[in-house]
Amino acid sequence: MPEPHIETERTVLRLGRDEDAAALLAFFMRNREYHKPWEPRAGEDFYTLATQRALLARRRADYADGRSACLLGFDRSNAGGDVIARINFSEIVRGPFQACYLGYAVDRAYEGKGYMTEALLVATRWAFKELRLHRIMANYQPRNERSGRLLERLGFVREGLAHQYLFIDGEWKDHVLTSLTVEAATEGGA
Repeated sequence: MPEPHIETERTVLRLGRDEDAAALLAFFMRNREYHKPWEPRAGEDFYTLATQRALLARRRADYADGRSACLLGFDRSNAGGDVIARINFSEIVRGPFQACYLGYAVDRAYEGKGYMTEALLVATRWAFKELRLHRIMANYQPRNERSGRLLERLGFVREGLAHQYLFIDGEWKDHVLTSLTVEAATEGGA
């Protein structure tokens, strides 16, 4: 499968490369405290160039094997510069399910400006077409209202609440479960 190169009006989305390791590490460092309430804790070794290089290599191998598609987002006006977002289509399951989980994060400096909506709209369409998925599932903490509104704008449907679903920031957190199917996306959702 060819490597993705997805462009929107303001963003470029693609697989991370070895040369992106420093920019990805800078993204994590800039947003470490800001994203802390929403993401699993990472050990100090995560915040090293060597770890980021290793993770980028693993993500490329996972894409080649059809297990995931972890995209880095760049501001289109500086497509080789700072990482401004991450979009992960992970844990791809085939067979009768044809589904994955969606994870995403945007740089604090770009939040609230429509970049993530723009990027996810195109990225979900790409995932349905190129990865041949039927369902994309995305889950968020109930107090993360911004994320809930984003998913709703994209056409994701609330399916329930999972109690103590993920271990985030040192404790088990409830999550709202949502999904988007290819049919809903083509009928006017994403």
